Parts: sequence; structure tokens; C-alpha cells
Amino acid sequence: MKRTQSGITLIGFLVVLAVAGFFAYVGMKLFPMYQEFYSVKTALKGLSNEPGIAMQDPAKIQDLFFRRLYINYSDNVKPENVKLSRGDRGWKMEVDYEVRKPMIYNIDVVGKFNAVQELTRTGDIDG
Repeated sequence: MKRTQSGITLIGFLVVLAVAGFFAYVGMKLFPMYQEFYSVKTALKGLSNEPGIAMQDPAKIQDLFFRRLYINYSDNVKPENVKLSRGDRGWKMEVDYEVRKPMIYNIDVVGKFNAVQELTRTGDIDG
């Protein structure tokens, strides 16, 4: 009775390793983009819980927002990406930005992110 071995060959192992390495490389490029977007959403959420935020002027609100982002080392969001508009009970803040990271040679990864947060009078005594 002859026994045959079964398993992965060296070439098969190298192919699997190359595919896994490629996906790890792509993940390393994408993770910081999504981590920064999470920081933007966290900063917006924290700003909405700030007492009296609905009564602040837009420049002050934007300054508070960028201070929160500075703590998280977010550098892709610029002041021109932030839009404040007056709402019924306060302000509506929208952050719309794009991140472009080089991938391989002339191929880039582009991430488009958009976050909207209502800044209402939740922290006020009367509201």
C-alpha cells in the first residue's frame, strides 16, 4: 500500500503569501484614512455635547472643532472642508473632505468622507 502526501507546495505557499501581503498592504493604506474619519466623527459628537455651543459664533465653533482634531493628529481636514449653516435650534456642521494616498506606481487610493452633526441647545438650561 503506497501512501501519498498531500499539502501545499512551495509555489502555492508563495502565491498565498503574496495575496495575503497585498491585502495587508492595502489595509495599511486604508486604516489611517478611516481612523481619521472616526476622529472627525468623535470631534463632532463631542462638540455637539458642549454646553452653549448653539449660541457660539461660527469662527469659535470651527476653532473648537480643529482643536479637537489637533489632539488626534488629523491633518487632512482643512478649514475649507468645514461648512456651518444655521439650523432651527442651532448650527448644522458638515465636514466633507477627500483623502488621496499613493498605492502602487501611478495608482492611488481615494477616500471621500462626509460627516454631518447638528449643534443644538442640548447643553443649555432652557433648552
